[in-house]
Amino acid sequence: MKPERDTSEAVTAARARVAGVAAAEWQRTVAPPRRAAEDPPLVRWTLTFLAVGIITVLIIIPVVNVFYQALADGLGAYWAALTDPPNLSAIQTTLIVVPIAVAANTVFGLAAAWAIARFDFPGRTLLITLIDLPFAVSPVVAGLIFMLLFGLQGYLGPWLRAHDIEIVFALPGLVLATAFVTFPFVARELIPVMEAIGADEELAAISLGANGWQMFWRITLPSIKWGLLYGIILCNARAMGEYGAVYVVSGRIIGETQTIPLRVNQLYENNQNTASFALASVLTLLALLTLFVKVILERKKTAELAAAARKKPKE
Repeated sequence: MKPERDTSEAVTAARARVAGVAAAEWQRTVAPPRRAAEDPPLVRWTLTFLAVGIITVLIIIPVVNVFYQALADGLGAYWAALTDPPNLSAIQTTLIVVPIAVAANTVFGLAAAWAIARFDFPGRTLLITLIDLPFAVSPVVAGLIFMLLFGLQGYLGPWLRAHDIEIVFALPGLVLATAFVTFPFVARELIPVMEAIGADEELAAISLGANGWQMFWRITLPSIKWGLLYGIILCNARAMGEYGAVYVVSGRIIGETQTIPLRVNQLYENNQNTASFALASVLTLLALLTLFVKVILERKKTAELAAAARKKPKE
């Protein structure tokens, strides 16, 4: 009976630890802030005015202007611009590239976060540094790297051409470039979450006879779901707007390798303002949808953390 008692104590300790993390997170996100009346009125109004002014100038006015310019010639011209074959192709290409890149980065982020948060191994610091590399490297430089690797004059170019494999100036190149510039987001969201939660519950599940998949689906995933969802949302938002790396590797072939940002830039340079802003409005709507989903998830997370804090076992 001793092993069963030890296992029960391990499970209880693990649950208490998770509840403590949840309570701390709840205090950080739900606890009421310091009352504004404690600050001098001049400070309150100055900071409020500055915040509202900056948001208005940098966010609200540009967003409103995008839709105003898109609809300036009427709904007919707006719809005609969206249904133009090259523009439709750009939308379709974006909707193909982004999910593939996000899915790949989700798998990579889970694997990397698990390895970094759960194990100590040679090269761990190097792996963390490499994860942050896309934040430091210009997207244009990243695109040039792929050109040097997979271009016709690159290291692998002759072999790829001999085997009739297309990477650059084709859909695989767009996916690679987009995945490269966005792959830190999921991992960077999950690493601190998994480190804070710890491995106690997972070890308890293994000691009770759970296999790896059961442990992941029933213990790990419910504990990290909010961090994972935030990482996916950020990754998706960044992937939709990617321009620099995709610009280099795509070749900007009309109807084949143009994404929405590339097509918007080309239309604007050709003084096709209605079509340019029409496509930009699609990208803006996708961004607003992403923001809306993020707000809903934050509210659900707040409610769940509050419930977890109320159920915290008394010590």
